[in-house]
Amino acid sequence: MPTTFYLVRHGESEANQRDAFLGHHDLPLTALGRLQAEKTANYLKNFHPDAIYSSDLSRAYETATFTAGLFNMPIVKDPGLREIDAGSWEEITFSELAKAFPESYALWCNDIGHARCDGGESVAELRHRMISALLRIAAKHENETVFVFTHATPIRAVAAHCKQLDANELKTVPWATNASVTRIIVDGDRFTLVDYSIDHFMGNMATRLPENV
Repeated sequence: MPTTFYLVRHGESEANQRDAFLGHHDLPLTALGRLQAEKTANYLKNFHPDAIYSSDLSRAYETATFTAGLFNMPIVKDPGLREIDAGSWEEITFSELAKAFPESYALWCNDIGHARCDGGESVAELRHRMISALLRIAAKHENETVFVFTHATPIRAVAAHCKQLDANELKTVPWATNASVTRIIVDGDRFTLVDYSIDHFMGNMATRLPENV
């Protein structure tokens, strides 16, 4: 029995605001990020969830609270939905990363499917973690709708998995915008991408990662 997932990227975080790489370090949303989360909640109120899950990192969880409040539903925190473990890259600006880790960061920018954060997680490991988490959640919610609040790299990796793209092709999937909505269907071990990075409801509040990521 299929499970419909609405994957939501968190709103603008303090690290997004200063163009810094953020993995497992925990920083909150900005004022704009909270406004984005509110707009996402207003969009999602048209799709009634049976459950709401979130990364346990505060920028995703805080984004989820706006939607959960509309439905008066609890949020299940799941560390499997976290952003990539950035290791030595945590909270370093993208321009500084290019200088400090020229080879590994160039690989991230040009061939992300084969990239690894120095001292942290590889994108391949993240992809496996995220797919495993969604399969685990889907097994608990067959024939139901689940909202999942997560992060940019997990959403990009899941979209690539839905499109059956290998590591060489992951770079062709663009980054999802802040607080955007991606819809997928999981049926057994089959993943289908329905919509990617929907953000028309954001208007002029839409924000995205810069070109050097």
